[in-house]
Amino acid sequence: MIPKLAVVSSSPLFDMLSNHELEEIAGISKPLHYEAGQVVFEEGELGDSLYVIVGGDVEVVQRIGARAQVIAELSPPEFFGEMSLIDKEYRSATVRAKSEADLLKISSEDLTSFRQLNPAGFTMIVLNIARVLSARLRVANQRIGPLPGKGAL
Repeated sequence: MIPKLAVVSSSPLFDMLSNHELEEIAGISKPLHYEAGQVVFEEGELGDSLYVIVGGDVEVVQRIGARAQVIAELSPPEFFGEMSLIDKEYRSATVRAKSEADLLKISSEDLTSFRQLNPAGFTMIVLNIARVLSARLRVANQRIGPLPGKGAL
């Protein structure tokens, strides 16, 4: 049995939520188990949920031309899949279990219900997503470096 409340309490996705809000998030999350190599979702699929890693590791894989390249590895208590919930676009990468992995799934529908009952908590979740996306973008920018002929932003 996955200790859902302990997991959501430790995830950066739910920083600054009240105990009551954390309990509600734990209640709506769905535990899932993946074997090593099993795909959580595929690049190009329509996204309808995000995932919090409970145990194990996942890798984020993106098609670059004809080949697939691992662009990130994630472990507990990180989360993924949030971009499709924010921008309503298709999945930008494939995520697969690198090892056996236990995840908590939270659907768009679940978050909508949570928002209706807990608008302040929902706002904090959105801010936490923005913080993590910003940090990921900074890392990506450092990897890429400045573009030729362009100054820093």
